[in-house]
Amino acid sequence: MNKQYDYIIAGAGCAGMSLLMRMMSDPFFASKKILVVDADEKQQNDRTWCFWETAPDLFEPIVHHQWKKLDFYSNHFSSELSIEPYTYKMIKGIDFYNHVKTNIAASPNIEWRKTTVKKLVDTTFEIVATNEIAGIELADGEIIYADYVFSSILFEPIKTAAHEYHFLQHFKGWEIKTATDCFDSSKAIFMDFRVSQEHGTTFMYVLPTSANTALVEYTLFTEQLLEDNAYNEALKKYIGETLQIADYEILHEEKGVIPMTTKQFSYAKGNNIFIGIAGGQAKASSGYAFKFIQKRTAALIDAIKKGKDLSFGKSLKDSKGHLYDAVLLHVLHFQKMQGDEIFASIFKKNKASNVLAFLDNESSIWIDLKIMNSVPTGIFLPAALREMKQLM
Repeated sequence: MNKQYDYIIAGAGCAGMSLLMRMMSDPFFASKKILVVDADEKQQNDRTWCFWETAPDLFEPIVHHQWKKLDFYSNHFSSELSIEPYTYKMIKGIDFYNHVKTNIAASPNIEWRKTTVKKLVDTTFEIVATNEIAGIELADGEIIYADYVFSSILFEPIKTAAHEYHFLQHFKGWEIKTATDCFDSSKAIFMDFRVSQEHGTTFMYVLPTSANTALVEYTLFTEQLLEDNAYNEALKKYIGETLQIADYEILHEEKGVIPMTTKQFSYAKGNNIFIGIAGGQAKASSGYAFKFIQKRTAALIDAIKKGKDLSFGKSLKDSKGHLYDAVLLHVLHFQKMQGDEIFASIFKKNKASNVLAFLDNESSIWIDLKIMNSVPTGIFLPAALREMKQLM
């Protein structure tokens, strides 16, 4: 069994490409032989990532648009949110892929293969003494080995235990161009809950990139998906009735599903290291993943350079955030309170920047307590006690 690469990245999505970009940006990896494997060539603008941060990070050069102010709407509370010191940012999928691929072209130590990864090869029992190698099996049966495999591939559907929750953040978005100027591109609509809540927690967000272009997205946090036409009808109704726009064209359409689950994901199996959604980097209470992926990949780079164990899991803050996520999904699952009421109450009673820190698992205990005090104790305390018991 011979090692052919130093590192293999299985799956060239957000996590795989973020890790690769961090490797290409660090001289430590210039002499390392790296293989990237994905069945897709990443030539489509298939998604948009939105996130907030206080300072520019690795992908600042490809931020498509950013906002310092956000609007929040619901039937319970509405307000313009000042989010300083945060900035809300948007990156288009195609810009992300092209940016990373341009850097790959200038890196002779990196090889890209367009093929399917059939499975990861567990070498635990093959190299009992050291277990210092990992591998992948391709669709044609070829097996390739490396010091480490970083995989973002979900090889089978997520299965949850009886005490775990599994919601879906599912959405459909239209990038529209209007016949006249209709938008203020200096602020975005972060959440607009003034839409039907018949299916569960449902909101729109609107990301204007100019006076006459914006991404309008219909998003739900539910346990079941909708028929495709339901997304279209909701978008048409919102654009026509709420935004009061009649004359527009659809420039681009995107649709996706992100798991919101309290399942405890494995971070490693031998020298196979899991990243992205496969490594539990999608936040269970919101579906946001981009910044969690950046934090995880940056930590992995640091650990590799220092020769540390790469199987490390959640930080204390992440474990705390996991508990809070479980409490929220408990309340939604058992229909103790509607999602629009929960988010309205939190944003009404707290600084927006504190809420964003809370959603990023970066808030202090003092902020956590203030946010928890924003929602009904009679509903959330029993849920918290139940979820704490499950974690013990």
